[in-house]
Amino acid sequence: MKNHLVVAGLLLGSSVLAYGQTEKLDMATLDKIRQEGQQRSQVMETAFYLTDVNGPRLQGPGFVKAANWSKDKLAAWGLQNARLEAWGDWGKGWTVERCYFAMTAPYYKSIIAVPRAWSGSTNKLQTADILFISDTDTTALENYKGKLKNKIILIDQSYKVTPSFTGDADRFTDEELQKMASETAGPRGQRMQGDSAMRRRLMAMRVGNLFNQKMRKMAKAEGAVGILNSTQNSKDGTLFVSGDYANAALGATPDDLADLSISVEDYLMLCRLMKANVPVKLELDVKTKFFADDIKGYNVLADIPGTDPKLKDEVVMLGAHLDSWHAATGATDNAAGSSVMMEAVRILKAIGVKPRRTIRLALWSGEEQGLHGSKNYVTNHLVNATTNQLTKEGQNVAAYFNVDNGTGKIRGIYLQGNEAAGPIFAQWLKPFNDLGATTVTIQNTGGTDHLSFDRYGIPGFQFIQDPIEYSTRTHHTNMDTYDHLQPDDLKQAAIIVAGFVYNAAMRDQKIPAKQPATAQQATR
Repeated sequence: MKNHLVVAGLLLGSSVLAYGQTEKLDMATLDKIRQEGQQRSQVMETAFYLTDVNGPRLQGPGFVKAANWSKDKLAAWGLQNARLEAWGDWGKGWTVERCYFAMTAPYYKSIIAVPRAWSGSTNKLQTADILFISDTDTTALENYKGKLKNKIILIDQSYKVTPSFTGDADRFTDEELQKMASETAGPRGQRMQGDSAMRRRLMAMRVGNLFNQKMRKMAKAEGAVGILNSTQNSKDGTLFVSGDYANAALGATPDDLADLSISVEDYLMLCRLMKANVPVKLELDVKTKFFADDIKGYNVLADIPGTDPKLKDEVVMLGAHLDSWHAATGATDNAAGSSVMMEAVRILKAIGVKPRRTIRLALWSGEEQGLHGSKNYVTNHLVNATTNQLTKEGQNVAAYFNVDNGTGKIRGIYLQGNEAAGPIFAQWLKPFNDLGATTVTIQNTGGTDHLSFDRYGIPGFQFIQDPIEYSTRTHHTNMDTYDHLQPDDLKQAAIIVAGFVYNAAMRDQKIPAKQPATAQQATR
């Protein structure tokens, strides 16, 4: 770590001079945080209840079950006003009650399959032929009209299965962390160039989506039994599965199209058989259930009240999304982050801290479908809908800290372009350098709930975490289970989060916000 620490030290030294701020660290309390988190951790017990006991936490009843458990646990730990707060209308809840899928001709083969979220049912065991579609032009779909009834739809794909020459799990190297620490805020033109590439990718996705939407509409109208899908990386027994978000709001019916994700190996096998004109028979029995009794979305909130008469109305927030996809139990995405944040506040309560500012834990819902829980919390509480400016409550948020990159240990923090926060966080990390957390980077990172705060100029941050198996094996897959969690990493993460939250709650000033232009660029 030596080379990296030199870089961090150079950043810290120059920044302190620039901003004239040396942090006052309460080392006695930070030592208590470390001792509590290392010797009496409950992070894995919390993760067990969120995963194995409560099961998948998809938006709807699955989430609410885990949310109520979390609320009760936080109250039992002594947090105040532990509650479920509705953020608005979400749509129908959904769950899988049964799923069986197999090939019966030209021979019998059991096939691992997971229904995409909010897909429909077959209502009974069905035997069906495949309708193989090799066209990709929406106009060519007219050729299939009248041919979809009682069929399972298979669309030709150009997937390739290649060997995995590297291991699934990985940690950041010293060189990678050093490069991150050495980053500077790039010119706006570079961001715009990246935006152009993103727009091209999105345009290609829209073209593909138009084809799929038209085909699915035809399939439902004509009474197809089901449709198969896969992804390039759904191999070696790991299925990457998400869902049809629109059905949650639009409300598919239980006898709608069964939409099954299968492995790329099985998908390509079926394609080859169809191209060779080999007769194929499939059977499936899929039962899903929709819930419309409560269409609200909910967040879990709980507080450690502030004690300073001048600062107690200001709030330091920490959060993670509690919801998950349904193919497994959402361990690394994101029971890991939720357990870390719950453990962080448990540690602070256990050692009896009296924060000057109020500390508020938030466990968000609907993150997987578009950051709904955190976005709506911000718009409901922190931003004036008419002026788009921060309310008094929004101005009182001192900082927001987020964890949502799997089970890996914390290696540092992304500044989201907030240069003024850099020297502060570099000093806050120093007591945890020996735990592997050393890196402060000006870089932005996206895709999770800190963006809901950052977009309005509220200081919102995501921690840097070792990737472990996140992208290769667990993120949105049927392998995202408790056994893929790393206990020592989660203990380390909870200790560091607790330290950051405590420092932010005790500091004389709030974390400095970005300048408006910088904030706008960082959230493009």
